Amino acid sequence: MIKITEQPFDPWQELSSFQLAMRRDGEFGACANFIGTMRDMNEGDAVSGMVLEHYPGMTEKHLDKIIAVAKDKWDLLDTLVIHRVGKLLPNDPIVLVAVWSVHRKDAFEASRFIMEDLKSKAPFWKKEAVKSSGQQTEKNRWVEKNTSGY
Repeated sequence: MIKITEQPFDPWQELSSFQLAMRRDGEFGACANFIGTMRDMNEGDAVSGMVLEHYPGMTEKHLDKIIAVAKDKWDLLDTLVIHRVGKLLPNDPIVLVAVWSVHRKDAFEASRFIMEDLKSKAPFWKKEAVKSSGQQTEKNRWVEKNTSGY
């Protein structure tokens, strides 16, 4: 399942609810998940907030493709990807990627694959509100590249 939302979400509640709704008790031996939250700094500057934009339709299509590739490469029972858009504050959950499989290797590897592709290729754009050291006022800047997960 893929969900893109402007509403804040509790990743632990989403995981629990989705796993109950899967109705696959006893089938999976592993659930690997990643929860990404907003930091209060980037590139040495204090970040007080962020606006995360996406291209509706195109973003979901890209995420569908990432999950389809993961399901072809690994033996997966189910996946859940939730991503925030809109206004965010430090510590807000931004993304949840969860993968269920019979064995941990498939869950770990597929979860990492989905997350890394999402961070490096999915059509999301970030505009940060930053204050550089020594500056009195905040300015907005687009994030030009994400940090590498490798």
